[in-house]
Amino acid sequence: MSTINLIKNGLTQLFFPHTCYGCGSDLLSEEGLLCLRCLNDLPETNFAKHANNPIEKIFWGRMPVTAAMTGFYFSKHAIIQTLIHQLKYKGKREVGLFLGNRLAMQLKDSNRFNQIDALIPLPLFPDKLKKRGYNQAAVIADGMSEVLGIPVLNNVITRKLFTETQTRKGRTDRWQNVKESFALLNGDAIQNRHVLLVDDVITTGATTEACGSVLLTANNVLLSVAALAFATD
Repeated sequence: MSTINLIKNGLTQLFFPHTCYGCGSDLLSEEGLLCLRCLNDLPETNFAKHANNPIEKIFWGRMPVTAAMTGFYFSKHAIIQTLIHQLKYKGKREVGLFLGNRLAMQLKDSNRFNQIDALIPLPLFPDKLKKRGYNQAAVIADGMSEVLGIPVLNNVITRKLFTETQTRKGRTDRWQNVKESFALLNGDAIQNRHVLLVDDVITTGATTEACGSVLLTANNVLLSVAALAFATD
């Protein structure tokens, strides 16, 4: 790097310090969004490598999935909650791309997800999409696509009904809240293909099931599921 560029980088760090999205500490120039400590503290599940993991068990008897996983455990006041909050409510798309990259790396290390043909983000209701400016699941899928080289299909399924927040709802109430929320727009785009439904957080799996069940009405489609985090409470 030239002396001029070194000076420019130094001034940038002085006046616009690059800080960790997890803890707020100053980052080294070679670090990305997280410092090494926060990166190591991300609680990976290793579900991608194991059949019959807790995410797959959620869908037993409810929806046929080829494979399912989440990349991280979700817990309140932890780094993963901070990152997802920044993605969903603070306009930090770069967090979604970063976490999508990390999620895809876990899939690449597993032979259980190596036949995926397309990534499908779980859609937002149009009014919520307009308010937020983007679909966080689509940003995550874009980050995954960068690593996997698999296309993202954004216009296969839509969310036709507005649903109130799922927070504090039990499993049955969550299902009643979302069971008729989705509609297939272009089943031909996924017929005879293996698709990966992408979302941010799975708790009871009700929203994932409602969306995935509609995708499965397309002709001869296989469905797998991947989300950033698994919330157990």
